[in-house]
Amino acid sequence: MIAPAVPKPAASHGSTSLDESTTAWALAARAGDTAAVEHFVRALHRDVLRYVAHLCADPQAVDDLAQDTFLRALGSLHRFEGRSSARSWLLAIARRAVIDGYRRASARPRLSDVPDWQLAVENAQPRGLPGFDDGVVLLDLLGSLPDERREAFVLTQLLGLPYAEAAELSDCPVGTVRSRVARARATLLDLLDESEEGTLSCSRAPNA
Repeated sequence: MIAPAVPKPAASHGSTSLDESTTAWALAARAGDTAAVEHFVRALHRDVLRYVAHLCADPQAVDDLAQDTFLRALGSLHRFEGRSSARSWLLAIARRAVIDGYRRASARPRLSDVPDWQLAVENAQPRGLPGFDDGVVLLDLLGSLPDERREAFVLTQLLGLPYAEAAELSDCPVGTVRSRVARARATLLDLLDESEEGTLSCSRAPNA
């Protein structure tokens, strides 16, 4: 099988349009618009699932943590003023929900081991990522990255968050996020090169 290409950075205008819409819905929901609440939840539900799946070590807890995230968000809408996008605000709540879940369970580190992380993200991830077969190859490659680089790559390249918002979520400088993404991309490209070389070697090997 021919190895896929590393996905290009997410288009900025698409994520900007989504952020503008979801932020407007969040502000309308804060004012009591029930239809806006539904639009807000539907628009960001998959992003929350994907992000929680990335952080959570327990695949069975992903849905519950996503639900907890939205319950917290809806209960805090009166404090949302639109200074940041509603999506980055919601993902920050998701991050806290996961951390609180670990504290309640007295768990060890928040970032998952590879098998559980792969299963959780595969269950939450939409199909048809550009250049990948159903996202499976992407899962394998991302699973080989250090935790911090994987988080930076997922936030900026898959979820399409601006670097500044990803930095705020990860509690680190913007330059650190850029560095982590660049290193993650370099590692992914190296892994793809190795995969291509392995594929070519197999295709050239004589039949037994």
